[in-house]
Amino acid sequence: MVFSSIVFLLYFLPVFLIAYYLVDKKYKNILLLASSIFFYSWGAPKFIFVILGTTFLDFHLVKWMDRSEHRLHRRLLLTLSVVVNLGLLFYFKYSNFFIENVNAVLSLFGHGHINWTKLLLPLGISFYTFETITYVVDVYRKIHKPLTNFWDYQLYIILFPKLIAGPIIRYHELADQITDRSANDTIDNKLMGFYRFIIGLSKKVLIANHMGQQADSIFSMHYASLDTFTAWIGILAYTFQIYFDFSGYSDMAIGIGKMLGFKFPENFNNPYTSQSITEFWRRWHITLGNWMRNYLYIPLGGNRVKTQWRHYFNLWLVFLASGLWHGASWSFVLWGAYHGLFLVLEKGFLLKVYEKIGKLPSVAINFFIVTIGWVFFRVEKISDAFAYIKRLFRFNFRGSHLNAFSPEFYTFFFIAIFFSFFVYFKKGQQIQDAVYLNEYTDMRHITIAFVSGILLLISIGSITAFGFNPFIYFRF
Repeated sequence: MVFSSIVFLLYFLPVFLIAYYLVDKKYKNILLLASSIFFYSWGAPKFIFVILGTTFLDFHLVKWMDRSEHRLHRRLLLTLSVVVNLGLLFYFKYSNFFIENVNAVLSLFGHGHINWTKLLLPLGISFYTFETITYVVDVYRKIHKPLTNFWDYQLYIILFPKLIAGPIIRYHELADQITDRSANDTIDNKLMGFYRFIIGLSKKVLIANHMGQQADSIFSMHYASLDTFTAWIGILAYTFQIYFDFSGYSDMAIGIGKMLGFKFPENFNNPYTSQSITEFWRRWHITLGNWMRNYLYIPLGGNRVKTQWRHYFNLWLVFLASGLWHGASWSFVLWGAYHGLFLVLEKGFLLKVYEKIGKLPSVAINFFIVTIGWVFFRVEKISDAFAYIKRLFRFNFRGSHLNAFSPEFYTFFFIAIFFSFFVYFKKGQQIQDAVYLNEYTDMRHITIAFVSGILLLISIGSITAFGFNPFIYFRF
């Protein structure tokens, strides 16, 4: 069940919210947990038991670890919990990839191959695995006490607004809200949550879907036949699709959280306005970046190491891991290495270059770098990715025509450009802050409620009529 589906919008969410607001406070978590289990089971009934089983094991391992006074015991229980969770992630997500590569090596030496039944990937396993790890590590580090009630821990992991695709919420950020949401349970937050949900839905349905349909059409062509103009339209459409798709989903998750009294961390902050790749990763999938920094980069030594080369190695390793986290293929690893390379170059000299050339050229250069990187993210085979990049720089405009694409596509394409760079100008930032952050007056509530109602009707109409409604990050 996806947030942008008719089933969710017209049936599940309204029925759930009515029930949630009507039940007594002491039953809200029970209703929320039951609804979250139903939500996940709708799309992956076989895998719900994987989550329920691992949460049961983790809860008790962490409970025993917290009670232990012996450092060795605590470390052993920490290691066991992390190994179990990463082991399940590896088994479901990477075993197919591992066996395929082993078979490829065996074939080079003329040996047989390993027979293997390909596994299906449980929805959202990368996201909830990282959250289970934050639970055990935060308790081990004594950042926060463990939850005393198993069902509260179950709710932390399986909470449906963020279950499938994040944001990745670290345990200490949500722990107190599981048991008490009174501080954020206000009428203003409920209304602002509704507005935020509609903004996210509109980004996903009205922009990402139109960009995605055109991107899919172009990437399904034989790359050798692509002219330069079409190739650029394809990768730019995908560049905007993945941003509005994923940030739209994050907006919807944050919005639902607000309606329930939760405060989720932000996950995107206009990443295409970044003046460096370093800044891009402070603005893109923010919760993943925070997770990688706190649970991988810092334990590796971060920048507090003896040599600059070790610092560069730590950066690169983190981004190789980030690439592999996104998917089990060498193209994702290369995408991570590509971003890691530019981060290292920026630490060396590029940031000084960007300072000298100014804001606009820096934003343009980094948008170009990110866009080229998305080719590796989108194309499964590395050889095909390089073939596509060659078409981008072949400068073959024979047969290129502006009217090769529909006026409807161009309309949404320019809307995507506008909202991708909306906050580049000071006035755009002020408008965004007024919608997302600033206190609402009665008139602002009336205005945004009216606009949200119109956008909701248009989005539902688009879902019904358009017929193209995928979600990119479900496969991660």
